[in-house]
Amino acid sequence: MGIIALLMVLIAPAFTTINSGTNVTSAAYTIKGVLDTARTYAKANNTYTWVGFYEENVSNPASPNSDTPAVGRLVMSIVASKHGTMIHAVPLTTLATLAPANLIEVGKLTKIDNVHLQTFPDATASPPPITFDTRPAVGSTVAKIGGTSTPPSPSLLFQYPLGGTAQYLFTKIVQFSPGGEGVIDNSNYTLVPVSEIGVQATHGVTPEPSPVKNPVAIQFGGLGADVVIYRK
Repeated sequence: MGIIALLMVLIAPAFTTINSGTNVTSAAYTIKGVLDTARTYAKANNTYTWVGFYEENVSNPASPNSDTPAVGRLVMSIVASKHGTMIHAVPLTTLATLAPANLIEVGKLTKIDNVHLQTFPDATASPPPITFDTRPAVGSTVAKIGGTSTPPSPSLLFQYPLGGTAQYLFTKIVQFSPGGEGVIDNSNYTLVPVSEIGVQATHGVTPEPSPVKNPVAIQFGGLGADVVIYRK
């Protein structure tokens, strides 16, 4: 019995790490699916779509909730332009609200528990093979969705649900055009070769401590390239 107890003590941390890694990988594929859906819808319907990212406190089972810290539950929504137009002006000099009357919801609201948006430094090593540590460099926080300050100075806002009182207000936004071009919300909407969404596992509202063992970067190309997942 003593030997079995000792083995359980040694094995338990490994299972925690595996479970954490599996959850964040599953979350990454869910995010990829949402981005692919938005881009496909934009191209198929010759319109613009927007994907909103929002984080709230996962320790509160009620959702939406305004508890702090706003960590651990990722909420995503897709909306599309009813008339095929961009709706907002470019460049954006002030925060612009996408009018609900000009939008339609695409699919259902998506929620993922036990993940946290995080901004990761660009990779410094050189491929091959291409991994998290050798993934393409983004080079600008404007082209990253991650922690509280990334991207800086958001310029777009839309609500969920589109009718009635807003439960969520999305300011971290990815936009896709009718041609499939993708860009993260910023004041000038300059296309870049690659944009990135960073996520890590959480234990409740506590993000995985640094150095992060299971970092994941979801990247998409500005000119219609596939969504690619990079992880340790």
